[in-house]
Amino acid sequence: MRGLQVEILVSLLVVMLTAVGLLGVVLMKTHEADARRFHELMTRALVADARNPAPGLLPRPLGIRWWTAEEGQPLRPRGPLGAAADPETEALAAEVRRLGVPLLRTGPPWTGARFASPTGAPGEVAVAWLPPTVPGGLIVGLIVADVAIFSLFGAYLLRRRLVLPLLRLAEAARSHAAGEMQVRAPVDGVRETMEVAQAFNDMTESLEGRSRELENAVADLSERNRSLQEARAGLDRAERLAAVGRLAAGVAHEVGNPMGALLAFVDLARRDPGLKAESHGYLEKALRQGERVRAILCQLLDYARPQRATPEAVDLHALCLETASLVTAQRRYAKIAVQVQHEGVPPAAWVDPGGAAQIVLNLLLNAADAVCTEVPEPRIRVTVGAVPRRRAGEGDRERVAVVCTVEDNGPGIAPEDRERIFDPFFSTKPQGEGTGLGLSNAQRLAEEFHGSLTLAATGNLCGAAFALQLPAASKEVKESWHA
Repeated sequence: MRGLQVEILVSLLVVMLTAVGLLGVVLMKTHEADARRFHELMTRALVADARNPAPGLLPRPLGIRWWTAEEGQPLRPRGPLGAAADPETEALAAEVRRLGVPLLRTGPPWTGARFASPTGAPGEVAVAWLPPTVPGGLIVGLIVADVAIFSLFGAYLLRRRLVLPLLRLAEAARSHAAGEMQVRAPVDGVRETMEVAQAFNDMTESLEGRSRELENAVADLSERNRSLQEARAGLDRAERLAAVGRLAAGVAHEVGNPMGALLAFVDLARRDPGLKAESHGYLEKALRQGERVRAILCQLLDYARPQRATPEAVDLHALCLETASLVTAQRRYAKIAVQVQHEGVPPAAWVDPGGAAQIVLNLLLNAADAVCTEVPEPRIRVTVGAVPRRRAGEGDRERVAVVCTVEDNGPGIAPEDRERIFDPFFSTKPQGEGTGLGLSNAQRLAEEFHGSLTLAATGNLCGAAFALQLPAASKEVKESWHA
């Protein structure tokens, strides 16, 4: 495809050639008239020189060629510049011989003129050829030089003032197509190209603004979608937990009373002095297993009918220190390195102290059970800090939350178990070592305090990590809780 520069140059070249042609025609007409008047003035001298039998001084400086001929004879050169006559010169000589008067024939500046006149002798004529006033090569050279100069100068101006600004504008557009929206087109060149470049930059800034608004809208929609998914998952889980709670209440009620009577009878039988030592041992084991069943029934009742919490401002870092000391005081967990730290100065959490301690203790015991047997250097890290918090239904309002992260360097949680880790009666511990209600109760308590307990991303210790998030104590939180 032809470029703008080539198209404009070709168009201007056609216009220039037309103008030069018209100017040449005018100059030729003017030159022809001037030459005719000039030749008329020279006619007398040419007539006198034609009648002179010997070559005069006139032909030498002007380059005039002379021929003479008698009637019925061809033209023969006269003088040192003579040459064979052409047919046009022969025809002019015949015409002058027939008319008997001098004749002057002129043409374009580059062809010269012809003159013929009777010499006075019977039937004899003299013919002269006058050289052109302007050489044809000079005219062609001037036209070529004019076209070359005009083309080069026009190409320079077009490229500098029009083509280069358009090329830079096209390069900016290609950069935008490649995703480099910060590129701007240079505002230079003629007024029209400057207006185009400025309009392009204005359009780019407008697109950037709309892109930012769109990105913010997409981010906000993603956040709201995530919140809705969490809310839906919470509702599904709440429905499941409600069903489990109703079942647990029924089981605890129906099994609790017979279990109490059974334990009473076992205790009475254990006190019989006539029992053998082996039978007494069996009854002791039966009593311990019965007590374990009753403890599970108590947990089921706590899960089914949770007590009403009484939250207050709690220093979660101090609570974690106190709870960690309870874990490390046990002989089984004495070799575990438990580190409790805080990031910055976290605010107080609005939570029931007993419920918060129960959640943290459950997380610490689970972590301790995971690392005490399989890890050479067991470690648990508890980190307390503050993060922004947004709850579904609160729009764009953000509040500060206190987060407590408990992580260990144990084997972690298998990917297939991550979705079920908070389900009631699901446990990764060996058979007989866990009821599967600890994390479920802990999550229920966290939600009761308007917080959350989630499985966090793996931390630096590369084991399991749980994040307990609680609302920070503030006037708004207190008012919303009492409301």
